[in-house]
Amino acid sequence: MKRRSIVLALALCLLLCLTACGGGNKDKGTIKIGATPAPHEEILEVVKDTLAQEGYTLEIVEYNDYIQPNNSVEDGSLDANYFQHITYMNDFNETSGTHLVNAAGIHYEPFGLYAGKCGSLAELQDGAQIAVPNDATNEARALLLLEQEGLIKLTEGVGLNATASDIAENPHNYKLVELEASQVPARLQDVDVAVINGNYAIDAGLKVSDALAVEAADGAAAEAYVNVIAVKEGNENNEGIQALIKALKSDEVRSFIEETYEGAVVPLF
Repeated sequence: MKRRSIVLALALCLLLCLTACGGGNKDKGTIKIGATPAPHEEILEVVKDTLAQEGYTLEIVEYNDYIQPNNSVEDGSLDANYFQHITYMNDFNETSGTHLVNAAGIHYEPFGLYAGKCGSLAELQDGAQIAVPNDATNEARALLLLEQEGLIKLTEGVGLNATASDIAENPHNYKLVELEASQVPARLQDVDVAVINGNYAIDAGLKVSDALAVEAADGAAAEAYVNVIAVKEGNENNEGIQALIKALKSDEVRSFIEETYEGAVVPLF
């Protein structure tokens, strides 16, 4: 009996030890993050189990616009969001008075120029319609891609601040059709060609390999348009946010991105 009691006591001690050691990985709370459907929400789904093992519940709130997820981080109803590049976030802060910061850069989505009614750039006629996103940072990026392909020429030095008024040369009188970024794919067949954000191209079933032209993936573009985990200033070192970042910057996520998006999304870690 004495030996049995000792064995039972040791087993109980071991159980208590394991519980104590494992307790730190349980019930650490919920990380509530806003995301657009593809690729952001899809990438976040990959890390749900990893975070669960660390004791966190990842709650993903889907958005289909670029304004509400930022306002929701600012007012505290979201812990973070994952949908935007850093240049857009900085511009949003400036124009909206928000206090969002970059907790981590995760990936880059090359802009693509896609065929609508016109099958190639060589076939573009004078006065052809080109759809572009209408928000400041993404329109500048679209204009730079059009300049890259020799369709227009911008005023020297405007760079990421380019607007339609900065088009210095437009010899073929191309007509810009300025649309909300999410609406450009839906209007693709109404225009001759369109410049489409990477995430919305993915949503629309478009492959970057099918684009008529793609933004160069090296150099300034990847840095200026890195997609980030955005949080309210002061929350970037929150334990849950750091756990999320660690999970996202994993070999598992890198492999998922590379195998799933075939160049339409480029991991930057």
